[in-house]
Amino acid sequence: MKREILINANPRETRVAIIEDDQLVELLVDRPEARRMVGDIYLGKVEAVLPGIQAAFVDIGTEKSAFLHASDLVFDEEGEDDDAEEEEGGDTDDAPSRGRRAKAPPIQDLLKRGQEILVQISKEPISTKGPRVTAQISLAGRFLVYMPFASRVGVSRKIGERAERQRLREQVQGVLPADSGGVIVRTVGEDVTQETFGRELTTLIGQWKRIKKKTHFLRAPAVVHRETSLTRGIIRDLFSTKIEGLTVDSKQVYNEIIEYLKGIAPELIDRIKLYEEPTPLFDKADIETEIRDLFKRRCDLPSGGYLIIEPTEALVSIDVNSGRYTGKKDPEKTILKTNVEAAREVARQLRLRDVGGIIVCDFIDMESKQSRDRVLQELRTHLGRDRARTKAFSVSELGLIEMTRQRVRQSHLQSMTEPCQTCHGTGRVFTPETIIRRMERSVKRMGVEGRRDHLVIRLHPDVAMYVLEQEPDVVKKLEKSVGFSLEVRDDPLLRPDEFKLVVKGAGRDVTQQYAVA
Repeated sequence: MKREILINANPRETRVAIIEDDQLVELLVDRPEARRMVGDIYLGKVEAVLPGIQAAFVDIGTEKSAFLHASDLVFDEEGEDDDAEEEEGGDTDDAPSRGRRAKAPPIQDLLKRGQEILVQISKEPISTKGPRVTAQISLAGRFLVYMPFASRVGVSRKIGERAERQRLREQVQGVLPADSGGVIVRTVGEDVTQETFGRELTTLIGQWKRIKKKTHFLRAPAVVHRETSLTRGIIRDLFSTKIEGLTVDSKQVYNEIIEYLKGIAPELIDRIKLYEEPTPLFDKADIETEIRDLFKRRCDLPSGGYLIIEPTEALVSIDVNSGRYTGKKDPEKTILKTNVEAAREVARQLRLRDVGGIIVCDFIDMESKQSRDRVLQELRTHLGRDRARTKAFSVSELGLIEMTRQRVRQSHLQSMTEPCQTCHGTGRVFTPETIIRRMERSVKRMGVEGRRDHLVIRLHPDVAMYVLEQEPDVVKKLEKSVGFSLEVRDDPLLRPDEFKLVVKGAGRDVTQQYAVA
């Protein structure tokens, strides 16, 4: 598989595009006002301990207090499984998965209100929730993830061979000082020598000692350590011999990358290219249109079918439709082809849109179990390329495939868009007819109260046009009903589903007084 990385950088925004087989599969965006937080380490102060949910809220200086669950505290883990596999996290975060371990003691036995605690952000604020933090600190290097409070050596699950995993584990155990913590060998460390492991481990342990020392001079809440920048994180976590090339359009960022590679992987320097052509880099690569289409509900498939992607508060639903693709003779083959295409595209869109949490995919109903298994296998194969942890379950009795994808920050839809001020995120507004009926009820309430003021009804131009074309006599009938004169005017400053009732002469707005529904 051909893989390359494109970096478009300017002072206000850095965008990283990951291309696989000439197709955009991942987009990472970093802006100064919305800097990435996962991996940052804070000295926080416990604000509240809640035994009922076995969690605590920690003040780390962010707008909302951080959430710390009992399972993310540091405690003695009796009977720990030394062979438990740890996995690299998604993006540049590389937070290890907290898989099999002993049950945590009651949180009220470990934490007290006002206590200072060192925590690391594992999930950024999403929607109405504050950041999630863990006390199980991890420091990512290029080849290793160092965990000062752990006690075992793990290997990335993406290194599958048992013999190779054991060899890497033994190599790291040979350079890991006694009682100094635990380590995960990252995927890119598969071909690394023991000497290189030793050098990086020394660097990471030294970094941890500096962090601990710094906490003695700080008062909570305070930042103790910032995770590396997006560009450096990409070079550290992704850039290896498996990447054919990296193109960057900023001379400053290009020089930073070259300097960074001199220290960690000088053999890769010749794969870095500075782009200096007048045509913007992403336009040249023909991916700007794909980025713009990130937020569309509909995503077309090559054969003529399409996906409808609907994010909600609880989950993301994906519906597969055959569209204009009708096949030739065999309907089962037609459905299978559409579903297989959809499975590939679903996996790509989840990475591209950075969608996380619970995802439900409604594929076209298939009669045979063999076809269902084929689609599930295709989905899992393509999800295997994702750096975020994913899990797809078998086809349910309703014909749905339920899955989860690791979520550590807001999706691109959440971070790059905001709810419409008219529909407030529903995607729907009231029809002109509904607005007119609401307006009628409000005017009649005034009539019931005995008011006889001359009233000006202000409507959005589209609604006013509806009145003229579809209900031209509505105002006369309403005047006769309430016993005072009415005048309709269009107001382009109003929202499509808004109206105003203004007393003529006095100019007094009485909308709120009478508009209930």
